[in-house]
Amino acid sequence: MKKHDTIYAKALEQVDDFKFDESVVDVFPDMIQRSVPGYETIIHTIGELAKVAVTPNSVVYDLGCSLGAASLSVSKALAANSCNIIGVDASEAMVERCKRVVQTFTLPNPISIQHGFAQSVEIENASMVVMNFTLQFIPPADREALLLSIYDGLNPGGMLVLSEKIRHPTLAGNELLVDLHHQFKRDNGYSELEVSQKRAALEKVMLTDTFNEHETRLKKVGFSDVVLWYKCYNFTSMVAIKA
Repeated sequence: MKKHDTIYAKALEQVDDFKFDESVVDVFPDMIQRSVPGYETIIHTIGELAKVAVTPNSVVYDLGCSLGAASLSVSKALAANSCNIIGVDASEAMVERCKRVVQTFTLPNPISIQHGFAQSVEIENASMVVMNFTLQFIPPADREALLLSIYDGLNPGGMLVLSEKIRHPTLAGNELLVDLHHQFKRDNGYSELEVSQKRAALEKVMLTDTFNEHETRLKKVGFSDVVLWYKCYNFTSMVAIKA
């Protein structure tokens, strides 16, 4: 049974930086569904994109796999024994729970879950790499090198699926999107206190880029095309293709 997210429901004397600890893992499915507009659409479409991108006997990497939703979508979307899927997450609590989640399914394509940082993963023989709301938690100074390592490890024609919360380039436009997102959270049952404290917790942890910054960086490391296929408020998902 999905647990209800009440992490920020009570006033805290001090709002600590957000981290993917056991308390977050316990309520993560509820948190993500009530906080990210279109999350289920994004997860479903990752499976559809896998049908386009994945080639026989290749590897799919899910960097920042959390509880394995994207990995499971890929595995179920493809014919049996199409690929190996490797999920990696920096949170030990998330990895341990994800392993248990994955083990509850009989899957057409195997998923292995590993603990580690995305920056340390050696990408090899990849037809697809997924970073579903992960890059925004990577230190900005590390982002270009990480994307270059992904590009180098992708086979020709390979695809990076990058979902990110973005920042609009103008202050007024960005605040409009933030206000719409906060109303989305209120409509999903979060209180004003919860919205405010969660924003404070993420302020120094989740550092967002504009879409133009993403596109420029992706093309700089070598990707030939960047397709913005999903956007709702300040939440996006894009596909970067290696020619």
